[in-house]
Amino acid sequence: MNEIRVLLRKEIQLEWRQRYALNGMVLYIVSTVFICYLHFNLNQNLLNPIVWNTLFWVILMFTAVNAIGKSFAQDSEGRILYYYTLASPVSIIASKIIYNSLLMILLTLTGFAVYQMAMGNPVEDQAMYVLALVLGSIGFASVLTMISAIASKAGNNGMLMAVLSFPMVVPLLLMAVKFSKNAMDGLDPSVSYDEIAILLSIDALVIALSLILFPYLWKS
Repeated sequence: MNEIRVLLRKEIQLEWRQRYALNGMVLYIVSTVFICYLHFNLNQNLLNPIVWNTLFWVILMFTAVNAIGKSFAQDSEGRILYYYTLASPVSIIASKIIYNSLLMILLTLTGFAVYQMAMGNPVEDQAMYVLALVLGSIGFASVLTMISAIASKAGNNGMLMAVLSFPMVVPLLLMAVKFSKNAMDGLDPSVSYDEIAILLSIDALVIALSLILFPYLWKS
C-alpha cells in the first residue's frame, strides 16, 4: 500500500507539472461538444434522447483512448528500469489504474457538465446516470491501462492498442449505454440491477486480470 500511495502521488505530481496534457483533454471535450452543438442546433429534430446519450458515450470513449493511451508511452526505458528496481509490478499497475480511473472520472464529469449546458439534459434520474458514468469511466480506465502496457512492450504501436481495446471496450460500452438509457427514462433503479452487476463484474475482472498478468508482462 505504501508503494501504491507513493506511485500514485508521483502520477499526480507529473500530471500537475505537465498540465498541458490535462488541459488538452478538457479542450478536446469542449471542442467536440461545441461541434455537436453547432450541428444539432441546426437540426433540432435529430437530437432525441437516444442520440443524446449515445453521442455522449462516443465522446467519452474517444476521450478515454486519448487520455489513457499514454499511460506507459510517456515512460522512457530508463525510467521503467528504475521503477523495476524500486517497486513491485502489482503496485505499479494498481497505481496506474487508480490514477487513470480518477482522471477519467474527472474528465467524464467535466464533460457531462459541459455537454448538458450545450445540448440540454433529458436525464430523469441524475444519480443513476452519474453512477453509470462512474462505472463506465472505471471500466475504460482499467481496460485501456492494461492495453497501454501491452502496447508499450510492442514499441507503443498505436494500431495494436486499437485492435486489442476494441473487443474489450465494446461490451463495456454497450452495458453503460443501456444502463444510462434506463436512467434517462427515469425507470426504477431495480430495472438496472443486471446492468450494474455486469459493469461491476467487468471492472472487477479487468482489474483482477491486470494485477495477475502484468507482473509477467513487466518481467519481459
